Amino acid sequence: MNKTLKIPLGGLLQKIQIRTHDAALPVLLFLHGGPGVVNRHSIMTTHADLLDTFTLVGWDQRGTGGSFWGCKRETLTVSRLTDDAAELAEYLCKRFEKDKIFIIGGSWGSELGTYLAYRYPQRIAAYVGFGQVADGALNETLSYEFALNAAKEAGDAKSVKLLGEIAPPVDGVYDRGKYKDTVTGMLKQRKVMTKYGGYSPDAKKRGYWDAIVKPILFSGIYSPADLAGVILGYKRVLAAMWREVGRTKLAESCPRFEVPYFIFDGRFDNNTPAALVEDYFCAIEAPRKELVWFENSGHNPMGDEPERFKKLLRENLGQVAIDLRAKGIRI
Repeated sequence: MNKTLKIPLGGLLQKIQIRTHDAALPVLLFLHGGPGVVNRHSIMTTHADLLDTFTLVGWDQRGTGGSFWGCKRETLTVSRLTDDAAELAEYLCKRFEKDKIFIIGGSWGSELGTYLAYRYPQRIAAYVGFGQVADGALNETLSYEFALNAAKEAGDAKSVKLLGEIAPPVDGVYDRGKYKDTVTGMLKQRKVMTKYGGYSPDAKKRGYWDAIVKPILFSGIYSPADLAGVILGYKRVLAAMWREVGRTKLAESCPRFEVPYFIFDGRFDNNTPAALVEDYFCAIEAPRKELVWFENSGHNPMGDEPERFKKLLRENLGQVAIDLRAKGIRI
């Protein structure tokens, strides 16, 4: 089955895509990053080999892609998107006759997934995060400093000047410099950060165009309306949510979990800096928790080291599924 449909979540019709070879397999829901940057294309094409183990579900979150149309700006909050995700988990459990599903989130999706696992553990079998968010304000400070120091070391006067015009973020927000809207400042900072390997050690391969824009446009996954929703929605979602995201302190807001909690993180990540992950991991409690480092990866180890990533994903979640089934839980 490969089915794309819209379902009501939080009063808004939102687009999901379900692909499975066997509906009896565990459900794995992907939570995309951004906020506002869809990822159904990578799930359903690049990572379709996971269909040997899971039923795969991609979701265009509220305000972007196929879930752009009809979304009111005031509903773009962390709480509302977390509730949307919980409603989606409930829907998937009912549709596939499961008690629990697996969730995996990258970048902003790791924040959303963390809130979901913390607030609604009854429908979550385990959480996996990569490009793990920990502290929104420190995240942006370290990412900015990495980009600035790398540009200085390279003698890149143009990028140093640009970062000076942006000005260092305050509370995770880039609105103190030349670019008064934080989205413009943040995106320009990310461009320099990516140039010097902060997104991936393979900076050329993982440039913004090749890593994000081109795969969305040419995947064949999205309808014309979906693509219009991506183009019109991603900056709108970022602008609406970024200040709230910048206040994130997950160790304080989500200190302990009732479900297994896995982090698969790239050592070279300076988008959501890896330097923050270990302290965060040590601070939280869970019945089972694992921090797995990918030594040759950046922000997206699923893209940088896909075979190892998916092997460990199958192994770890497979064991969780065995343990839950032994307790009579449908997974």
